[in-house]
Amino acid sequence: MALQLWETFKESIVAYTGLSPATFFTVVALGLALYYMVSGLFGSSDQGHHARPREFEEQMEPLPPPVQLGEVTEGELKQYDGADPMKPLLMAIKGQIYDVSQSRIFYGPGGPYHLFAGKDASRALAKMSFEEKDLNGDLSGLGVFELEALQDWEYKFMSKYVKVGSVKNTVPVSDGAANDEAAESASKATTDDKKPAEAFDHIMAKVAEDGPSESAAAEAVESKIDGDADKKM
Repeated sequence: MALQLWETFKESIVAYTGLSPATFFTVVALGLALYYMVSGLFGSSDQGHHARPREFEEQMEPLPPPVQLGEVTEGELKQYDGADPMKPLLMAIKGQIYDVSQSRIFYGPGGPYHLFAGKDASRALAKMSFEEKDLNGDLSGLGVFELEALQDWEYKFMSKYVKVGSVKNTVPVSDGAANDEAAESASKATTDDKKPAEAFDHIMAKVAEDGPSESAAAEAVESKIDGDADKKM
């Protein structure tokens, strides 16, 4: 029975393929070998693609939570420009300091905005400038559109990053303020000098009303006022 089935199968192979049974089975074996070889190549490639992200995730360490610095000077802020990978990456806008460590690819060393790191870059952001002279927090002389652009940057930082401190205001007293203070002191001194004269005029007016009987008292008061004036001189 089995022999009859085998003979029938061989005849079918010859009838439908035109190949001898030996040739037919050789072709089938080669096809299977080729299939397994191609499947192995694509399978290993897929496994490699899946393995790489896992390895990348394992190498990436989670960012530490932002540390509140409080009020710092501009010199202290420069220490957080990304040069030290153990320190957070900080940047300030309008005197407010933000932790931008999560965007190290942009603000860290080699990033397109690295020159802003460790500084109050308000003026540069407002003017969309990358010049060294604009890397500061001076907002004087900016136009309406520049201030609006800076406001947009501030809103972006407030919504995306954590505020960790502020920059100390170390702006010296201007010459105008010093001149105003000197003028105020001079005006106060002039007012003080006028007080004895005003008092003397008041007393003399009273003496004139009261008559000669009060002249002795007026002379005594006048002597006292002159003595006070000599002491001040």
